[in-house]
This record gives sequence, structure tokens and C-alpha cells, in this order.
Amino acid sequence: MEPIIICDNISFSYYRAEPAEPPVPVFENLDIQVERGCFMAVLGHNGSGKSTLAKHFNAVLLPEGGTVYVSGMDTKDEDKLLEIRRQVGMVFQNPDNQIVATVVEEDVAFAPENLGVPPDEIRRRVDEALDAVNMNEYKTHAPHQLSGGQKQRVAIAGIIAMRPDCIVLDEPTAMLDPRGRQEVMRTIKALGKYYGITVVLITHFMNEAAQAQRVVVMDDGKIILDGAPGKVFAQVEKLKAVGLDVPQSTRLIHELRNAGFDLPADIITEDDCAQAIGKLLDS
Repeated sequence: MEPIIICDNISFSYYRAEPAEPPVPVFENLDIQVERGCFMAVLGHNGSGKSTLAKHFNAVLLPEGGTVYVSGMDTKDEDKLLEIRRQVGMVFQNPDNQIVATVVEEDVAFAPENLGVPPDEIRRRVDEALDAVNMNEYKTHAPHQLSGGQKQRVAIAGIIAMRPDCIVLDEPTAMLDPRGRQEVMRTIKALGKYYGITVVLITHFMNEAAQAQRVVVMDDGKIILDGAPGKVFAQVEKLKAVGLDVPQSTRLIHELRNAGFDLPADIITEDDCAQAIGKLLDS
């Protein structure tokens, strides 16, 4: 599959407030590609480098060494910055930091207006974006009256209206209750399935990562696991060693396998877990 984002041997450090203090390296000589059209989740404990990496995907941060390419464009090329940001939109943890208008549809229209999109096209994009996140009935509402999950969906709609090829979501459900998380995850999954948008989800929720097509696990600025969710979460001990958990179904299967039961190691969903245990009991 063709990559939309290529990180080639990139390095990055944060510099301290005091010039005499040495910089804090986040990652060095890191390589990763994001395939066009995929749904990729990035896991890691706090300080692992996952959010810093995500901010390199649309030039919020620039690498000190190496190169990040977005659809072949170097993120360090200032002349390409607007096009890079148009192709790769970003949604952050707190939707209140991204909502700028007092009416939902005006907020969704904000970015296309700034891109110089004609009014008729803006109207069409706003309606389509709100449909995509199932928020059209709230288009005349004030954003501050919405729930956290609804606000986050409005923030996602604002990015969709820019017609991006890729959306990077940096822990978008971290501040939401379980219902809000479910609403946002349904929206995220629909982006790829129905709209062909590449999705990169930064998360610390195992059940969210389990819904992706590809899971990347970071620790101390390095990629330690990368593959399909079943194969990644089957590495239970390796994930535990870096302070991460696994989905409950995977943990149960892991314990049963350790007890000597013949079960597949790559089970992540409750349905697959129940089916596997049912077959074992029948046999």
C-alpha cells in the first residue's frame, strides 16, 4: 500500500527553559510509514514519544534530524506548509481548544473559509461533515451546550470540512466519559470505512487500539511492536514490561494458555474469546 506519511530517520529533542541545561531527547533515528487509507493506533505510556511523533505528521513539530514526508512533501518546506496541513488534519484532547465559533455550523465552516473555499462549496462541505459525524441536528446549537463527546465530533467535523487525506487524533477520548468515547470511536471508524480517510489514533485505551487495523507501540522513543492488533496484543508480557495492559479478552486467553489450555493467542474481542472458549468446552 502507498504511504501517505514517511518518517525517515527522524530525531527530536525538547529544550529546557534554562539554556545551560541539556535538551531532552524524545527519539533518535526513528523510521515509520503510514499507509494511505489505513486505521493505525499508536500506544505508549506517558513520555513514550507518541504525541510528539503525531505532531510531526502535519508539521506542528519539525524533526531536528531526518525528514518527514507528507504525500512526498518535506514538512520543513515552508512553501508546502498550507498544503501539508490541508492534507493532514489534527484533533487534540480538549475540543474546547479547537472550537472557535459560537454556532456549530459556523465552527465547521471556519477552516474552509480561511482556505478561500467558495460559499456554496462551504455550505456543502459543512453539511457533509456534520452528517459524517452524525451532528447535523445540532448545527444551529451553541458548542458550549454540547456534551464532551459531541464537542469532539464537532472538532472532527471541522477537520473533515477541509477535505483531508489523513486525520491524526491525539488522545481525543482522554477527557470523555464512556458514552462520549463510544460516540467518538464510532465516528473515527466511519472515517476510513465510508470516507476513505487515513486515521492515526494516539490513545492509551487498549480497547480503542484493538479496533484499529494496525497497532504501533512506543516506549522511550522507540517502536517496540508494530502489526495487526491480534499479533501485538498477544505479546502480553512485553506490553506489561513497558507498563501497558491488553484488552480483557486477550488477558483471559493469556491466563488460560498459561494454565495449559489450547487456545489461539491472537484473540482480542469478547465475541472471539467466547467462541474460542465454547469450542474448547465442546471438545
